[in-house]
Amino acid sequence: IFVVVDHFSKMAHFIPCHKVDDASYIAKLFFKEVDRLHCLPKTNVSDRDAKFLSHFWKVLWEKLGTKLLYSTTCHPQTDGQTEVVNRSLSTLLRVILKGNKKSWEDYLPHIEFAYNRVVHKTTNLSPFKVVYGFNPLSPLDLLPLPNTTSLFHKE
Repeated sequence: IFVVVDHFSKMAHFIPCHKVDDASYIAKLFFKEVDRLHCLPKTNVSDRDAKFLSHFWKVLWEKLGTKLLYSTTCHPQTDGQTEVVNRSLSTLLRVILKGNKKSWEDYLPHIEFAYNRVVHKTTNLSPFKVVYGFNPLSPLDLLPLPNTTSLFHKE
């Protein structure tokens, strides 16, 4: 899973990919799934995966005017925000999949949606609220509320 997190809003994108995907394919995913929604970042912090250390990525970011930074080899906490998101994503996947590892890709959009609706303690807002100014409705928001007056006023 290619995880992209915006430093300001804390909005996360969980993009399905596979270990065998090369750097140019991952770049294509980035532009298809992230850039079209948020435009290019001024800086990009990446882990030291060989895909992101490739000449391709260095040249691409240079041509686009984006500064490419890497987390320190023995200190992934340099990119601590993504590490926190990765832990949350891992927990959500474990809970939702319950051992059914074959269908993980089907659940990623729902997990991403749920993650981005949660209020973050650093901003006191959800990523959706920071980026779009509102929290989108979920299916649970559409359920009718029970008539509370009948619960409290028995005749």
